Amino acid sequence: MENFIVSARKYRPQNFSTVVGQSHITTTLKNAIRNNQLAHAFLFCGPRGVGKTTCARILAKTINCEQLQPDGEACNECHSCKSFNEGSSFNIHELDAASNNSVDDIRTLVEQVRFAPQAGKYKIYIIDEVHMLSSSAFNAFLKTLEEPPSYAIFILATTEKHKILPTILSRCQIFDFKRITIQDTVDHLQEICTKEQIQAEADALHLVAQKTDGCMRDSLSTLDKIVSFTGGKLTYQNTLEHLNILDYDYFFKLMDAVLQQDVGGALLIFDEILQKGFEGDNFLNGWAEFLRNLLMCKEEKVLHLLEVSGNLKDRYKQLSGKISPAYLITALHVLNDTEINYRMARNKRLHVEMALIKLCYLQQAVTLVGDDQSGEVVKKKLVPDGAVPQQLRAPFAQAAPVKAGKPATAASIAQNESARLTIETPPAAKTTTPVATPPPATHTTAAATAPAATPPPSTAPAARTTPAKTGATGSKLTGLAAMKEALAAKAEQTPVKEVIPITQGALAVYWEEFIDIFRQANKMTVVSNLQLAVVNLLAKEEIGIVSRNIVQFRFMEEEKLAISDFFKRKFNNPTLVLTLQLDESQQTQDIGPAPLSSREQFQLMTEKYPLIKELKDKLNMELDF
Repeated sequence: MENFIVSARKYRPQNFSTVVGQSHITTTLKNAIRNNQLAHAFLFCGPRGVGKTTCARILAKTINCEQLQPDGEACNECHSCKSFNEGSSFNIHELDAASNNSVDDIRTLVEQVRFAPQAGKYKIYIIDEVHMLSSSAFNAFLKTLEEPPSYAIFILATTEKHKILPTILSRCQIFDFKRITIQDTVDHLQEICTKEQIQAEADALHLVAQKTDGCMRDSLSTLDKIVSFTGGKLTYQNTLEHLNILDYDYFFKLMDAVLQQDVGGALLIFDEILQKGFEGDNFLNGWAEFLRNLLMCKEEKVLHLLEVSGNLKDRYKQLSGKISPAYLITALHVLNDTEINYRMARNKRLHVEMALIKLCYLQQAVTLVGDDQSGEVVKKKLVPDGAVPQQLRAPFAQAAPVKAGKPATAASIAQNESARLTIETPPAAKTTTPVATPPPATHTTAAATAPAATPPPSTAPAARTTPAKTGATGSKLTGLAAMKEALAAKAEQTPVKEVIPITQGALAVYWEEFIDIFRQANKMTVVSNLQLAVVNLLAKEEIGIVSRNIVQFRFMEEEKLAISDFFKRKFNNPTLVLTLQLDESQQTQDIGPAPLSSREQFQLMTEKYPLIKELKDKLNMELDF
């Protein structure tokens, strides 16, 4: 039985032309080799599994190739190339910095740099995962990296560029590797399947490429697993089953149910998804990506951002023609809010189902206007045209539009509703006689046909003959302006209380009243602190409270707001100022005499009661002070 070699090792690129998805780096390196413009230190950085270490090994082999090809590739036939391919080259040293990250390891490497190569032109040192080196190891490596011998070249590789010291970065030529695109991954997997005689559907390879997120090593490892699982025949269904990916067919069926406002059908599809073992957040993520793909199909110039197979792309285009961009943007906004609040929801299933119900009835909440009407989203009319008089239809038709770029939120819908319910008084005819206000909505049909009647001036209410207030431009007031005007009118109607002059006697009375509040609440500690304070009148509108010690002063700072509000309310003066003062000169008076020691207490007792000393002497007692 032969030893199995995984595809990631078996099909590892051996020259620059076979590296997938990094042409901007391989072209630069080949030109540098051909023009003999090699730097003494390289830094390869980028995500995992995109070819950093592979390119470092290819570069090391190509530099020492004895028969360099015109296109900058190694010949794979000379002694240097063969020794490298067999793993017996003495000019190429590879160090794993993840397990050799101490100062001693770097010092050993620096000692090796002193010796010139026995065969070949360069000695190449590849340090993988260089970000794992300690700060001391980096500092020990600095001088050698800055001025190495002419025959030494260092190639550093890392996945975390931000962890490397700036002094190291400034000494290296940096190459940033990018994630491999889905199409490049699919093409490479298809090539390997052809070599290995594996039957694979294009949609299945697309799923593998999307699952691995631009990492070629993960793609090849996943391909090996699915081949073992399916017996060498990859289909879309068994790949879905193995990778545990939610099928796009569910989203297409769910979209049809949402567009038909079939709430029951949408909830049943979601229940079927849950029965297959998928969580609600997985569903929300996939559903949002599905709507995003539909939105991408609306513009031809961004169609390349739709990274799906050809068959699936046609289905997206066909479905996107039935949905407006405004609806998709609003639905994405709803799903984004649902996904953000998903972790905090207790009933997670109900949380997702509420989002589905909102999407089903989204078209009833807003009218989606096409591009020919500037892509606006306006609220639907909830009152039939026949039930509203002609003179009242204009305000409903002039509802404030909401731009398509912003989803219809509760605030915008409420603003539109308030704009519709605010009805201007119809302009009067060319006469001085005022026009009567239409009757209530229950008699709108009769009122629409009946002629306008002029009510007697004595019986007509003043509010009905007053025209609607307008702004500077003649338009009706918005909801915010109306609220401000109502608050101003209320402030004008509120009677202003007269300010009571502040006197020392009034201060003393009100201060006792303030203390009595805490006395009735049985908070005697607060009462004692307040009684020790002295209240004075400092200025016309400034009250001062003097504390005798720092503890009492801190207490007054905590109660300052309550005391200030109390005095402002009592004197009807909102501009009153309360100032706290600390006078420690009286602090010693509050402390009292110093406590006596045990010896002093006994001496005082014997002076007052001589029998105690006589008893002590008769009993021959010893005192322990």
